[in-house]
Amino acid sequence: MVSARNTSTAAIRWGVKLFMIDNLFGGLERKYRKLFFLMLLLCRISCYICMNFMVMERRLFTFCFLAVVVWQSVVFAAGTPSFTALTSSLDEAIEAHRHYVAVREGRIARLKRQVLDTDTANISFFRWNGEIYKEYKAYICDSAIHYLRVNLDWAERYGRQDAALETRLELAHLMASAGMYEEAAELLRQTDKASLPSHLLPDYYNACHKLYTELSFYTLDDSFKKHYQALATHYDDSLMQVLLPSSPLYLERRETREAAAGHPDEALSINDTRLAHAKPNTPEYALVTYQRSLLYRRLGNREEEKRYLALSALTDIRLSITDHASLWNLAELLYEEGDMEHAYRYIRFSWDETNRYNARSRSLQTAGILSLIDLTYQAMREKQNDRLRLYLWLISALIVLLVVAVGFIYRQMQRLSAARNKLEHANEQLQLSNNIKEEYVGRFMNLCSVYINRLDTYRRMVNKKISAGQMEELLKMVRSREVLDTGLKELYDNFDTAFLHLFPDFVDKFNDLLQPEERIVLRKGELLNTELRIFALIRLGIDDSSQIAEFLRYSVNTIYNYRAKVKNKARISREDFEIRLMQIR
Repeated sequence: MVSARNTSTAAIRWGVKLFMIDNLFGGLERKYRKLFFLMLLLCRISCYICMNFMVMERRLFTFCFLAVVVWQSVVFAAGTPSFTALTSSLDEAIEAHRHYVAVREGRIARLKRQVLDTDTANISFFRWNGEIYKEYKAYICDSAIHYLRVNLDWAERYGRQDAALETRLELAHLMASAGMYEEAAELLRQTDKASLPSHLLPDYYNACHKLYTELSFYTLDDSFKKHYQALATHYDDSLMQVLLPSSPLYLERRETREAAAGHPDEALSINDTRLAHAKPNTPEYALVTYQRSLLYRRLGNREEEKRYLALSALTDIRLSITDHASLWNLAELLYEEGDMEHAYRYIRFSWDETNRYNARSRSLQTAGILSLIDLTYQAMREKQNDRLRLYLWLISALIVLLVVAVGFIYRQMQRLSAARNKLEHANEQLQLSNNIKEEYVGRFMNLCSVYINRLDTYRRMVNKKISAGQMEELLKMVRSREVLDTGLKELYDNFDTAFLHLFPDFVDKFNDLLQPEERIVLRKGELLNTELRIFALIRLGIDDSSQIAEFLRYSVNTIYNYRAKVKNKARISREDFEIRLMQIR
């Protein structure tokens, strides 16, 4: 009975943990939330069984306990959206950002109506203005400053000393964040630290630390930079002494310190704690995920860095937060990876939001990368337009060249036919060579005929659309890869069929050269895959990786890696592998 009760208690604790996960994954996509709640329901059922059937055998309780653990693992696995899914969500959020702006504007309008209905001498006037400031804080900087100044004037007019001190410190921190360094410094000089109550000391040290951190970042003079860094460190030390170890700001500062000290793993562990307590779709969640991306940058994990930047940016957009760095940092990473479409879309949206926020320091931060991405994107588009115009001019010339090529090929075919008649009595190796030529030349002729018919149809369709002035449809048609992809598929299908006609046992004999567990298994309907096609070309005498890469439309490095990878799986030496390959009949 005691053993059963202990096992039941353990199962209940695991169930409680699962209930807490709801806060962590509440912002996930609908399909993940459905899976989570299904597992949660199963967990509750298991806990109910454990509580009401304690007299059951110990094995049953152990089974229930393990089942809950497995369910929790499934929930965590399902609750990790991929970066591709996040970019899709980001694109959708950007399209719907006007809706999110309208939600915030609606809240602000209601608060302003509340202020109008409140007596200015009443403390409620101060509180409602404070709520408006919170709405503007991460939305429009100058409006947030305005409402803080209104509250500061109110607190000084009515002798609310504590409220005045707290508002002045909040205003100094905001101005330091927005690049108004002289104004922030003046507000801090007006504040007598010795007269501050203990509960405002963290606000004072945090504002000072923010000011000198920003100054050290933007100054161009090395001596001033070192001076400001020393002051920032000093105020950071003071801040840590007055904060409670369990407070969010203490954990944030400790995480930053560990990262700066070169301990990203310790910083990531602290971030785990912060992330567990940050509810999705909140400003805190956006901040924690952004800072988590910085930790993954230090660790060199680019994929996780991008994923958490996307999570942070998605939260910013949904909350209509315009004071953010996540999206333009993500745009910079995508630009470096060559994803110009997403990089341009994200940096343009981020720049528009930065202008809405209206803080000088934010504009300076994004201006450089915006200019770089914008110039690159425009150059890319212009190059594409030039290429399109060139293709339109070349279509007619290509048709003429193809007619000439068909005549030339026809004459060559006649000569090859005569040559084959003279080589009927050649040896086996020459006979095999002739068979190969006959097979592939015949298929080449067939493909040429098919392609000529398609090009003629294509020419007539282009001419028809040009005559009808349907340039937009023509542009869409030319940009499409459907014709290219279909042609490549037919080319490879013809190659595979022809090759296997000449070497019907090639796949089995090739697998005989590999270790048993590394044998290549083709999918249903597949004649050859990429690896087999590479070595089929080698068997035909095309040994140059650059020629193979051009035929299969891969990079030379990719072809080299495929060849090396397959040779590593061979049951014979790497030097003998291609020799044995050439002996396949």
